[in-house]
Amino acid sequence: MAQGNKKQAKSHYVCRACGASFPKWAGQCSECHAWNALEEDLISSNAGTSRFAGYTGETIPQVLALTEVESEQEARSPTGSPELDRVLGGGLVEGSVVLIGGDPGIGKSTLLIQTLARLSMKLATLYVSGEESPRQISLRATRLGLPAEKLQLLPETCVERIIAIAERERPNVMVVDSIQTMYTELLQSAPGSVSQVREATAQLVHFAKRSGTAVFLVGHVTKEGSLAGPRVLEHMVDCVLYFEGEAGSQFRLIRTIKNRFGAVNELGVFAMTDKGLKEVSNPSAIFLSRQAETVPGSIILVTREGTRPLLVEVQALVDESPLANPRRVTLGLEQNRLSMLLAVLHRHGGIGMFDQDVYVNVVGGVRITETASDLAVLMAALSSFRDRPLDHGLVVFGEVGLTGEIRPVPNGQERLREAAKHGFKRAIVPKGNLPKQRIEGIQVTGVDNLSDVLEIY
Repeated sequence: MAQGNKKQAKSHYVCRACGASFPKWAGQCSECHAWNALEEDLISSNAGTSRFAGYTGETIPQVLALTEVESEQEARSPTGSPELDRVLGGGLVEGSVVLIGGDPGIGKSTLLIQTLARLSMKLATLYVSGEESPRQISLRATRLGLPAEKLQLLPETCVERIIAIAERERPNVMVVDSIQTMYTELLQSAPGSVSQVREATAQLVHFAKRSGTAVFLVGHVTKEGSLAGPRVLEHMVDCVLYFEGEAGSQFRLIRTIKNRFGAVNELGVFAMTDKGLKEVSNPSAIFLSRQAETVPGSIILVTREGTRPLLVEVQALVDESPLANPRRVTLGLEQNRLSMLLAVLHRHGGIGMFDQDVYVNVVGGVRITETASDLAVLMAALSSFRDRPLDHGLVVFGEVGLTGEIRPVPNGQERLREAAKHGFKRAIVPKGNLPKQRIEGIQVTGVDNLSDVLEIY
């Protein structure tokens, strides 16, 4: 039987966690060992089609010596939001690609429509919506009272058409909401699949670098809190921002996970109001709404998020456990580190909590990733266990080692100055963080090991 010249589309299976490709389905990915992560995908039969829309291949890149490259500082455009500029590293960089992820309803689209409306007064902007209609976006802008006269909208999901229109309109800033709804005509799989997300992002990144347009990409997250789609998506972009905190809370936290143009782990704090997201200029104040009277299990930690110190309240509750295996629950901290600290307290302090449930919470929904919180966690747990309140004007920070030593942490003097600025009168810190000159208004006590802490309290 004669066969036609038309090629049939072939299918393969792609891991949505790591992007690895397989000829047939399996329950577990052999590359990243993720279970039930393989999705069927169709291989495009357009072998002769260029991968990137608008690429002509006429320009041949030249090899340059590093000394020939101009090392001028990247020009940045302020977004009009100091907190957003902070997590971006000082403002928008021309040709950069920023990926923003977060839970549904946490404020991703609200933040971007506010930012784009402000930027539209001085720059050319384009809002590409693959989820909401222009009417929905217009109603939101009206409700928020935004100056949207010059803001351009484009309801489209085809990447090739988006890039063609963007090349004609030449926007300085473009928002794509969201990348999981975009598709490329080079592939036959459905929007949101691993290959579609990867190829759509690749085309948009190529367009941003070629045209100098700063592009914001909105990304969906999975139930575990990570960005949906292949992990390579985060490697392709220049900056990755995550919304943190509960969607029902008044405050929204944006953390920088990756930034090629600035510091990582920066934290921007916003408050959700009826007029959208508003910047919180003094975030330490909102996390210090403590009770007027001292209570057991509460202590103030001076942590450092990115380039600024931040004061947060750490609370602990220690209670007799009815279970054979007592609970170790943390909110905003790493759970395994709590178990380690309790073991250190037992081994080097002689205080065992093996028959107690221990709950630790960082007030305000802040997630603490640095080890400077160790001393605060131990002192809060010890205060709750003994039912003995700590001083109301006390702040602490320090890393606790497995041998019971209290190790210094970076930027100790900046942390102490921030505590003194907010009226705290006493601090317990590692001896390595004792200030060389006295800081006005605060008494600093240095500790060398866990036994020194137990002698004080």
